[in-house]
Amino acid sequence: MGGALYKELHRYYDTYGTYHTGKIYSDNQHFIHFDVTQDSIYEVLNQVRPTLVISALRGDFEGQVEAHEDLCDFAQRTGIFVIYLSSANVFDAFTNYPSYEFDKTLSESKYGKLKIRCENFLLNFLPEEQYAIIRLPMVFGVNSPRIRQIKNAVLLQEQVEVFPHLIMNTTTDRKLGQQIHFIINRKRFGIFHLGSNDLIHHQEFINEIIAKLDLKIKPQFKLVYTSNFDRYLAVLPKDNKLPGHLSITNEEVVAESQVY
Repeated sequence: MGGALYKELHRYYDTYGTYHTGKIYSDNQHFIHFDVTQDSIYEVLNQVRPTLVISALRGDFEGQVEAHEDLCDFAQRTGIFVIYLSSANVFDAFTNYPSYEFDKTLSESKYGKLKIRCENFLLNFLPEEQYAIIRLPMVFGVNSPRIRQIKNAVLLQEQVEVFPHLIMNTTTDRKLGQQIHFIINRKRFGIFHLGSNDLIHHQEFINEIIAKLDLKIKPQFKLVYTSNFDRYLAVLPKDNKLPGHLSITNEEVVAESQVY
């Protein structure tokens, strides 16, 4: 997602990014090496002196917590704007309905609890007009890691994991880039739910993805039942919507999700 955001934004803003692995970035002066387990985020912030930071950070959970606590401290002292990419998993303890921007967060997963902790740094340390919390569903797109993983599993005749009772929404990295660009350009702030505006069962969605890939091989599935009933893991907007041209449907996500 960080790469997709850089691709969308670097033509319009003086944009810098961090990387952990990958020699292709080492010769690019707009990319700075950062190891979340060893390096201090202050070093990057003091070097770049940004007016806005987008956090799409991955890696060690405790390292992420420390980095985001330091980021919020820096923002508190300097007034910079922070965009944090969070997840629908902040609601994964609630299963009976989709989640909206101002619903209470509660998670049973380690990943969801991490995202809640990082969200709370922004919510507790910064005024609302100084941050945007972006809660995302599963993200797909052209050559995205999830699409490559599904394609490789089918080609290798390995089982593709599906959750028949999971109702979700989705998005693409390209659409996310457009939405973040709009939020920056229009100086929007607060909490945003940036998933597709319709819902779909996980198994149905994966079937449509595989059909789109047109691999000529019958897929094998591993059916995972975490509940005897349908359960929701979906983030929908209600109070903080973006314009209609920035919305997306699951059908459009499938259409964009290819591997070249």
